[in-house]
Amino acid sequence: MRTVLKDMQERIRTRRRTVRLAFLAAGAVAVVALIWGILLLNPMPPRTVTMTTGGEGGAYHELGKRYREILSRSGVKLRLLTSAGGIENFRRLSDPRSGVSVGFVQGGATGNSDRTDLVSLGTVAYEPLWFFYRGRNPGGKLEGLRGRRLSIGPEGSGTRDLAVTLLEANGIDRGVAQLLPLTPHDAGEQLLSGRIDAALMVAGWESPVVRRLLASKDVELVSFPRADAYTALYPYLNKVTVPAGVGDLAGDRPPTDAVLLAPMTSLVVRKDLHPAIQYLLLDAATQIHSGGGIFQKAGRFPAAEPGDLPLSDAAQQFHKTGRPFLQRYLPFWIAVFLWGLILLLIPVVGAFYPIFRIAPALYGWGMRRRIFRLYGELKFLEGDLDRRDSGEDAGDLAEQLERLEGRANHLQVPLAYTNLLYNLRRDIQLVRDRLAARRVT
Repeated sequence: MRTVLKDMQERIRTRRRTVRLAFLAAGAVAVVALIWGILLLNPMPPRTVTMTTGGEGGAYHELGKRYREILSRSGVKLRLLTSAGGIENFRRLSDPRSGVSVGFVQGGATGNSDRTDLVSLGTVAYEPLWFFYRGRNPGGKLEGLRGRRLSIGPEGSGTRDLAVTLLEANGIDRGVAQLLPLTPHDAGEQLLSGRIDAALMVAGWESPVVRRLLASKDVELVSFPRADAYTALYPYLNKVTVPAGVGDLAGDRPPTDAVLLAPMTSLVVRKDLHPAIQYLLLDAATQIHSGGGIFQKAGRFPAAEPGDLPLSDAAQQFHKTGRPFLQRYLPFWIAVFLWGLILLLIPVVGAFYPIFRIAPALYGWGMRRRIFRLYGELKFLEGDLDRRDSGEDAGDLAEQLERLEGRANHLQVPLAYTNLLYNLRRDIQLVRDRLAARRVT
């Protein structure tokens, strides 16, 4: 008896070890499958992203450095690529072979292009068109530039694109004025030295050349008296006001308020840029651009304004609710991995939930079926016994009953179903008792 008991205990221990190993193997396979599924169906974001900015030392390039610093804290390297300005940035972003994924684009720079591969993360700043003039103020009318030497910015710059548009609207071209492709820095130097008569430049208030020209008594900041007409004709332009004395209070520069035209700068990305990187860029934009300035109140930017291009899905969500929940409280790469895991598990759980619900019932049915099959044989055997005459030999039925009992004794079922097995063994004994009584008789 003890040997049998030890045998049973050893079989139970072996079975438990086998089950544990099976579960561990299944768990390992499941983990590998999940990781593979995440990488296949929801690839991890790139660790290096290229941003097209602007000229070395320019406002766009300086902003790019701040973005680079913030993204580096999350383990993402932002590679900065200098450019002539917003027009060249747009061309690079439009070319999938350029490797550029994000850049600053000035309002109106996209023209009538209907790009489906580019989206905006929102507007991030006003960039006024500064009109500086040496000598007698032309009163803001561009017609006064006829026959003058005028800087309109280098090829590929947003300044040049906007300047040419406005000059052509006023009937000014190379035939009536000398249009020079100078950078803002060179234009400022030549304007202060008297080598050119005027300069148009799109630049932020923080630009050193703008601050220097504002404070100079040899150069005038020209106001646009017909600003409403320009904003009506070119909807991407806005009116902004430069307050009197903001450049130099002691010198009262500029001496009066000046109304300028200002396109808004958008942060543009390729549509296929990973949403997690878009969220990182938007968070950086909030840190960089949300402060107040002379043209906007604190919190004005970044703004959910599509500009020339539609907002990305990530941008729409960010401007409504901020950063994704996991990215607020977890390191970036862990948050991205967990979010990918959640996205993968949602359809998997949805598909397997009905199976999980019916699996216990199917398992229980299978266990009961094994026992009920033996019950059916027992019922058939008992019916055969009832059909025989009292004097007829029933030895063959006794042999069948022994074999049936042997199968029942070797039947292994979970603890929850042992009561059915014990009932079967009891009923087998009842039939055996009837056979024994028949022999005695």
